[in-house]
Amino acid sequence: MRASIGHLQQLTIFTTVLTGGGVGTMYYLLQKKFSESDYHRLAVQALEACPVAMDSLGAPPLKVHNLHLTDRSNQIDQLTAQIKIPVTGSKTGGYLFTSSCRKAGTHRWNLKMAVLQLKDGKTINLLHRPPSTCQNQAAELTQGLDVDRWL
Repeated sequence: MRASIGHLQQLTIFTTVLTGGGVGTMYYLLQKKFSESDYHRLAVQALEACPVAMDSLGAPPLKVHNLHLTDRSNQIDQLTAQIKIPVTGSKTGGYLFTSSCRKAGTHRWNLKMAVLQLKDGKTINLLHRPPSTCQNQAAELTQGLDVDRWL
């Protein structure tokens, strides 16, 4: 039995829509999994706790964007997570570079590095800061770290 051209066109359109919907759903679920993870949550909390970084971005409102899934600087395995989170405020945007690890016994993530790099090149270390400010420590954390290769 021969299929008509019309039926083949309908089958092609149906398959394309179904595949596109599946890919879109998978992308959404992956992004949701990343944004709900402890290593992502800890990094965003560190950013929100730094008034200098929030002021530099022009936040609130702070907008945390989806990770770029094809970015090779995002590497996650069982014990380590290194991610680059795009963020924006009302003034500017940038990337929140983070590195987290967890011990096999505890299954709790610990944030080891959190550096905000703004579009203008300014870098703010979010973890190692004096009590009054979180600026001026970028050099000691980014020394030996090629943050520019992440961009």
